Parts: sequence; structure tokens; C-alpha cells
Amino acid sequence: MAELVDASGTVHWVGAGLSTGLGLREVCDRAGRVVLWSRRVERAAGVLARLGLTGRAEARAYDRWALPADLGPGDVVVSMVPAAEHAPLLRACVDRRAHFACSSYVSADLLAEAPAAASAGLVVLTEAGLDPGIDHLYAHALVDRARTALGEMAATADFTSYCGGLPAVPNEFRYRFSWAPRGVLGALRAPARYVAEGAERVADRPWEATRAVTLAGETFEAYPNRDSLPFVEQYGLPPSWRLRTFVRGTLRLEGWREAWAPVFAAVETGDDDRIAALADDLAARYPTTDADRDRVVLAVALRVRGDRVRGDGDGPTWSGAWLLDIVGDDADSAMARCVSLPLAVGVAGILAGDTAPGLHRAAEDAATAGRWLDFLAAHGVAARLTEGHHD
Repeated sequence: MAELVDASGTVHWVGAGLSTGLGLREVCDRAGRVVLWSRRVERAAGVLARLGLTGRAEARAYDRWALPADLGPGDVVVSMVPAAEHAPLLRACVDRRAHFACSSYVSADLLAEAPAAASAGLVVLTEAGLDPGIDHLYAHALVDRARTALGEMAATADFTSYCGGLPAVPNEFRYRFSWAPRGVLGALRAPARYVAEGAERVADRPWEATRAVTLAGETFEAYPNRDSLPFVEQYGLPPSWRLRTFVRGTLRLEGWREAWAPVFAAVETGDDDRIAALADDLAARYPTTDADRDRVVLAVALRVRGDRVRGDGDGPTWSGAWLLDIVGDDADSAMARCVSLPLAVGVAGILAGDTAPGLHRAAEDAATAGRWLDFLAAHGVAARLTEGHHD
């Protein structure tokens, strides 16, 4: 492992969209210099004004040449641009010996670039937002509590993690766009892999696996998303636990599947032009306005039942669940708060020199997850934990 490049104290936050929020203020408190880059400098200046950061951070117009020209050794680049643009930004970081952070999943392109970054002594922080990000923190905390309660005994485990960005006031579409509509529709085209009833399953059309989920007395609709199985190892589930359920997925308001029937019909055709046109139409029909209030709901639950000890009755059982339910306000949207604040924690670790070179995800162990959760709770992102243990 190469020696860590010392942080310079300069942070380049690239992107001033719907997920840029109060976390940027926390970064300004810790960095010596902060630059907010946006395709339109007026957009960046407006975000800084809304967050009360005018004069504390610079607003710059972003393009593929301007940012690399301003990068120096030890700078930190926070990428809030679409996931497809992360890898070129990371290559620029390696060329200029700058660290990199984003809230997106680790992609094949990022994996391909990460070894060069590690060899150069650079940090590559990923999956440090809401989902992925805060969900990882809850998962690590639950697995650690279950292992402490039950040890390494043979057991059956059920794990679910559902997250959704929702309208605080339900609309006829049962949804509020918190990221690019084309990306939302495109995500529905990816098959989902998960475990249900003890068997691995694949849903080519994830919405067809939608089921009802009740949280704090409210009914939602949930469906599997992406490939859940690699997270079994990432979350450190013991090999002695047999998985009856393991699914990471998306949460929607009740009635979502019915309201989205025309969307599913378009996605099923596989016609890129039709899907793009529908995305543009939906963006126009359901715009995000300053008067809107969004809501974020994240529910992560684990139940572990130990094998029978003497052959009579069930073995010991432990269960735990985190429920995060936040509504946006005048200061920040719920989505921006929940994405940007975990990023701020990760950036603070890079600035302090506490993160080793190489590829990282948000809080890769229970102890680190606990520290991140303490920070989030102190800054308005607090969840309710319920826990039970029966011998």
C-alpha cells in the first residue's frame, strides 16, 4: 500500500443538484477551501445562498477541463454527478493526486480505476450517501448486535433493507422525483437478485416482485433492487447463518404499482427512445418545486433464530430494526440531508487523514458505523431502533 497523500484542505464538491444539502455546510466547517461546481455557475451560487454559505465557498462553472486544471495534490473531489461520470473524474483525481468520494454504488468502471488510486496513495470513498450509505450503517450495527446476542451458533436469518424517496403529501403518481427521471426508469430495467424462502431468486422485472410492507402502522409497497447477494459478505453475516430472506430493495407509497402501470408498459418494450420520452414527459408533469416537501423512509431489519438446542422448541431469537422517517423543510430536502451528511462524515475522515488509501464504502465495520450514526443523529438524521431477544 502506498503512503497516504496528505489532504490539502481543499474540497471540490461537483454537482449542485437535488442531493446537495446541509452536508456541504459541514464540509465548509472542516475544510480550508471549498469549491462548489455546477454546469451553471448561477445554480451553484443559488445553492450556496440557500445554505447560508455565500462567501464561505466558491461557485464555479463545471466542465471536463476546468476542474482538473484547478486540482492539486491532496484535494478531495466529491462527485455528485451521474454515476456514469464518476470514472472520468476519478481518472482526473489520479492524474492530479487528489482523493475521491461519491454516494453511488461501486461500479465496474470505479473498480477498474481504484487500484491506480490506491497505488498513488489516494482514497476512493464510495456508497457514502443514503442508499447506499446509511443503510450500510444500520446493517453493520444490526449484524454486530445479533452476533453479540447469539454468538456464532447455527441459525436462520431474515434480513430486509428498504429505502424510498417519497412525496410528503401523496400525489396521484405516488412518487416525487429526487433524481433524474431517466435514471429512475432505467433502474427498473435491471434484474434483481435476492433470497426469499431460503432460495436465490431473480426478478427480471423487479416491480412484479412487489409486496406490502407495514412500518409503524403505515402500509408501503416494496420491491427488490439490483443484486442483493454481494452484501451478505459486505455486512459480515456469519457462515453459520442460513439465509431464509436477504433482500435490499426500494420502498414506495401504497398504490404505486397501480399508478405506474403505464411506466412498466414502456419499460417492458425495451425501447430506449420511448423510455426517454416518457421520462421527459413525467419530469414535466410532476416537477419538483420549492413548495414541495419530500420524505425519506429507510427500514432495515434483521431477525435471527438459533437452531433448537435440545430438539424441543425453538432456539434463542434476536431481532432488531432501524426505521428512519424524515420530511424535508425550508432548510433542506430530506433527500439532500440524508445523502450529503454521510458524505460529509466521509470527507471529514479524509481531511483528517483517518482513511487509508484504496477503495472504501461507508463504515465497513460496526465500530465505525456507530461513530457515523452518532454524527448523523446529532445533525438531524436520527432513526428509531427496536430490539428484542428471547431465549
